[in-house]
Amino acid sequence: MSDIRIGLLHPGEMGAAVGRCLTGRGIQVRWASAGRGAATAARADAAGLTDAGTIAELASGAGVLLSICPPHAAVAVAREVASAGFGGLYVDANAVAPATAQEISGIVTAAGAAFTDGGIIGLPPGPDDSGGTRLYLAGGRAGEVAELFAGTALDARIVSGDAGPAPAGAASALKMSYAAWTKGTSALLLAIRALAQAEGVEDALLAEWSLSQPDLPARSVRAARTAAAKGWRWIGEMDEISASMTARDLPGGFHQAAAEIYRRYSGDLPAGGDSPEAGESSAAG
Repeated sequence: MSDIRIGLLHPGEMGAAVGRCLTGRGIQVRWASAGRGAATAARADAAGLTDAGTIAELASGAGVLLSICPPHAAVAVAREVASAGFGGLYVDANAVAPATAQEISGIVTAAGAAFTDGGIIGLPPGPDDSGGTRLYLAGGRAGEVAELFAGTALDARIVSGDAGPAPAGAASALKMSYAAWTKGTSALLLAIRALAQAEGVEDALLAEWSLSQPDLPARSVRAARTAAAKGWRWIGEMDEISASMTARDLPGGFHQAAAEIYRRYSGDLPAGGDSPEAGESSAAG
């Protein structure tokens, strides 16, 4: 495994943890520091990643590129890699709609690369978290990608269809379906508490919840804290879920509203450190 060269775009909290799974196996993982901030560089260093400097240099020296970035940046990152002439295996493991995954596939394959669709569910994998975070994979060469993570804290699984391995887009569809509940319901709780507060009945609602829905008061507090710190990462994800719904003739308004809730909580900006373009990624489910 030590002779395989992997590129990582870009080491946010999740990306760095995924990269650490590979460096722990003795696999060289490189990243591109050009245009990135100090926080990203610190994460990359802690994960044992090697700096290639530029995207062009990263693309020229890697056989596999893993894209783990905010969903709103996923297409732009793919275009940048394609323009650099990457001809290896491009793995998009972002929280994007199946249609977006197909768009990314078209971009990179037109430039000569192969494509594997991915979706990550769970918190950033730690050294003692074997099986707690899953990387779902679909489409061409998914088995090769899964093998890279064998025995690591990241549980790589190939999505199955009716007649064997599922095509590209299926891993993204699974991610969208999962996050539609986890992050969508958190946004709903925040909206409900905001309504109760605006109407002057928040204390009464919390009292009623403590009687009939005892998990909701603490859950709503956690949702508010997380939205304030990380909600900017999820605005694009909610937009992608909405697009996934409407593409299947389902109502997308639920998650458009969730995107607006996260926008209001976060101001559409990170609380500090690197900007979204500087390599942050969704940290959970």
